[in-house]
Amino acid sequence: MTLQADVSDLWQRYDDDDVDAETATADDHDTLDAFLDALEAGEVRAAEKRGGEWEANEWVKQGILLNFGLRATEARAYGGVDYHDVLPLRETSDLGERGTRNTPDGTTIRRGAYLGADCIMMSPSFVNVGAHVGDGTLVDSCDTVGSCAQIGENVKLGANTLIGGVLEPVEDAPVIVEDGVSLGAGCRVTSGFVVGENTVVGENTLLSPRIPVYDLVEEEVIYGRLPPERRAFTRMVESSIGDHDLFAGGAYKPAVVAMDIEAETRDATKREEALRE
Repeated sequence: MTLQADVSDLWQRYDDDDVDAETATADDHDTLDAFLDALEAGEVRAAEKRGGEWEANEWVKQGILLNFGLRATEARAYGGVDYHDVLPLRETSDLGERGTRNTPDGTTIRRGAYLGADCIMMSPSFVNVGAHVGDGTLVDSCDTVGSCAQIGENVKLGANTLIGGVLEPVEDAPVIVEDGVSLGAGCRVTSGFVVGENTVVGENTLLSPRIPVYDLVEEEVIYGRLPPERRAFTRMVESSIGDHDLFAGGAYKPAVVAMDIEAETRDATKREEALRE
């Protein structure tokens, strides 16, 4: 059987209440471990682009959930730190072989996360299970890359950026940040939002399907995605409760404005190759 078939079979047994953390066998745990190994090697991903559209791989998400449902919380130790979890942290010996570096005292990579070649992960930062971080990407200080998030190649995640996860609450699609994106410090990307390639996003911008994107290039209002090749930032627009008595000066809500990207903006966000030599 293939890994996908093994995971799907195990999921069916779990869904039918035929196996749990107490009754899972050594073979079941071998399947779970093989699945995590495949995630860490980049051989399987929680979502992939097919025909120009991102699609979630349901069986991969099932495999991740099985690693919680069929494991007990254990006392663990890593790097002199004691903690309790169902999963250990990821071994990092393979990162140096690919030119990827993670700085000490606070870079945490959970089992089942993938980091590509020539990545930089600054402390403190956290990459969760199922996340996929592409080649040449910078994960800066105080960043969180949530479960199953798909981060492209040569992406810059500014300091204190949050990339939302997908396991709790359970949602169909993970956050997608495509190749060449630059997210300014303090950005938040949540709830399966897709950031198109080579887009530059200003500091402290919240990207969520519930917040409208005013695309001034195509002159349309869209939700859940930023088109490629845009410069985006937050602006306040009039709210539907603007005439409420409690808001004497008018009520406003956040929106995202997307414009053509200028050459000087692209130059200001280009990656520094010296950091990766």
